[in-house]
Amino acid sequence: MRIVINGFGRIGRTVLRQILSQPDHQGITVAAINDIAPLETCAYLFKYDSVFGPYQGAVEAGQASLKIGDLEIPFTQEPDLSALDLAGVDVVMECTGKADTNDIARRGLEAGARNVLISGPSRAAEKTLVLGANEDQLGDLRIVSNGSCTTNALAPLLRGLDDAVGIEAGHMTTIHCYTGSQPMVDAPRGPLERSRAGGVSMVPTTTSATKLVGKVVPQINGRITGAAVRVPAISVSAVDLTVTWKRAVSEPVNDLLKRVFAGNPVIGFTGDRVVSTDMRTRPESLVIALPETLSASEDQARIFGWYDNEWGFSCRMIDMARLMAER
Repeated sequence: MRIVINGFGRIGRTVLRQILSQPDHQGITVAAINDIAPLETCAYLFKYDSVFGPYQGAVEAGQASLKIGDLEIPFTQEPDLSALDLAGVDVVMECTGKADTNDIARRGLEAGARNVLISGPSRAAEKTLVLGANEDQLGDLRIVSNGSCTTNALAPLLRGLDDAVGIEAGHMTTIHCYTGSQPMVDAPRGPLERSRAGGVSMVPTTTSATKLVGKVVPQINGRITGAAVRVPAISVSAVDLTVTWKRAVSEPVNDLLKRVFAGNPVIGFTGDRVVSTDMRTRPESLVIALPETLSASEDQARIFGWYDNEWGFSCRMIDMARLMAER
């Protein structure tokens, strides 16, 4: 599989780290990286990462390439991706965060690539697909959104539970680490609470996952509400879900969860009493924390799970790209 990474930010760099460090990603060729930032800066940010630590290997900026060990990846700085020649590329990983219009989303196809996979919610995508929830609807789609990190954590969980037991209603709160959309010092950012310094306060806000989940798992659309609290942590987030079942469930919640998601590649479990930093670089979309489940009655349950919003989501980008390339 030949891919191009367009946008070498948090997700673009994490995708490349995984491809180069994980043995199960053999057979993936990064044909090029495109980013408007200076090559020297991109090389530095790949080598020294505040979340995942220094890259274990030589990294340097070449003449027009990123050199990593013996590998040399062509590096371009083209603002309009359609100006490049991407013939023979299976998937463009669109990681700029700007592909919310059809004009921008289609540029990879116009350059000659076969598919475009967008690393976030996008109105320009033909469909939002989430592994473990609705990837069977890929068909011949060529511009696909991989959704959000929270949607990837929540949608497979809700799909599995609704299929197994039936969900009458539910509410999800994502306890989410701060991101680049928040200022580090108080500064205007649209919603007033989002204008406050992200590294010092818990910030109640909204999440796009609520609407996206309704599209990805339409059978539960309108039955799940959601909210977010941004917290002063640099990585790893959590889903706190309370659901009301359509019928009484006498089976212990943890037994139900382990039965429904046994062998599921995107849902993991931990029986330990862990904290968020313990979950860094976990590859699953969601890691259910079994000690945190609660049930006050046979028709309601509380389920708590962790997700590395950068590492786990980047895993799903690679998985989805494989599905698109293998058609």
